[in-house]
Amino acid sequence: MTDATPEQPGSSPENPIDNDAEWVKKQIDEYLATDGEKPLFRGSAPLLLLTTQGRKSGEWRRTALIHGEDEGRQIIVASLGGAPKHPVWYLNLQANPEVYLTVGASSFYGTARTATPEEKPALWQKMVAIYPDYADYQVKTDREIPIVIIDPKA
Repeated sequence: MTDATPEQPGSSPENPIDNDAEWVKKQIDEYLATDGEKPLFRGSAPLLLLTTQGRKSGEWRRTALIHGEDEGRQIIVASLGGAPKHPVWYLNLQANPEVYLTVGASSFYGTARTATPEEKPALWQKMVAIYPDYADYQVKTDREIPIVIIDPKA
């Protein structure tokens, strides 16, 4: 007879599975090797590393994303380049809002949430100032591109 207990995921917030895209893996490697000083995205947009837990697999996965800061919180945009669907990492954090971030040389846990309609306009303008292509992404999709606010855990 076999044990019916599901297997525990082989990854963790501190030991995640990196994004499958080769160019993103290179970004992550360079980021970790330089404590976040490199790489910068196009137009010198700053990056952070976001680790979310898979809503189906339970595995912890890491990707590099453009970010901004607002009142001690990290701000990211679920743009997926203006694609018609949300990025997988956004779907994952909707199911499990606990995330693990690396910002520069610091790593910490946070709680993610989608900005409210009242919060979004000012945060959207802040993120478009950091990375102007976001404005083009919103025009090319019918999907409302979410802004995500991540509060560090105390």
